[in-house]
Amino acid sequence: MTSKALIIPAAGSGSRLGTEIPKPYLRLAGQTILHHSISRFLSLDGLSQVVIATSPQYIDRSEEILDNLLPASIVGICVEGGTERQDSITNALNKVGDVGLVMVHDAVRPFVNEASITECCKVASKVGSAVLGIPAKDTIKRIDEEQYVQETPPRKLLWQTQTPQVFQKQIIMEAYEQAASNNIEATDDASLVERLGKKIKMVEGNRSNIKITYPLDLQLAKQLINNEQ
Repeated sequence: MTSKALIIPAAGSGSRLGTEIPKPYLRLAGQTILHHSISRFLSLDGLSQVVIATSPQYIDRSEEILDNLLPASIVGICVEGGTERQDSITNALNKVGDVGLVMVHDAVRPFVNEASITECCKVASKVGSAVLGIPAKDTIKRIDEEQYVQETPPRKLLWQTQTPQVFQKQIIMEAYEQAASNNIEATDDASLVERLGKKIKMVEGNRSNIKITYPLDLQLAKQLINNEQ
């Protein structure tokens, strides 16, 4: 059984959602979104550590969430997040112990299912890196800085990435070290691993694994959680 650490970047604001409270700490069916997101991983074999990277004013709240959620067999740690998501992941990686796999999951994806997580870990154990995602359902256009269409990539080759993104520990550590040395910025962890020339396999998830970003997402989340109860 491969030991695993879960990293949750939770330092984002609620600006796009139009709330003063950061999105992970909004309540959904009586619990924070962060609580729901972490709880999806607790039955995973080999999970030994959960690290939350959050803003300083929410560290105490995050520690309380971990205390209420985690069994004694899982170590919970909260670290201060950075200005960018990449900074938060770096701070969290510095606290990850001796594990085989590192999972990175958005704090505001509370509907990922156990089967998807398990399959992503299984694939990452074999090939090094695995990313949960779904085939793109819309036609995607690549544009220039003035919003003129430059290209229409074949839709059958395009996938929307989700989380978790799972990596063998040495791979994600190397990717972040290289990014820091070369001042490389990326919007997800897999992008940094790509720069190492490592293989990354997509694992098909499901469309209910939404990321709560806008008010409409929150309304959908309320419907989804009502359907589960």
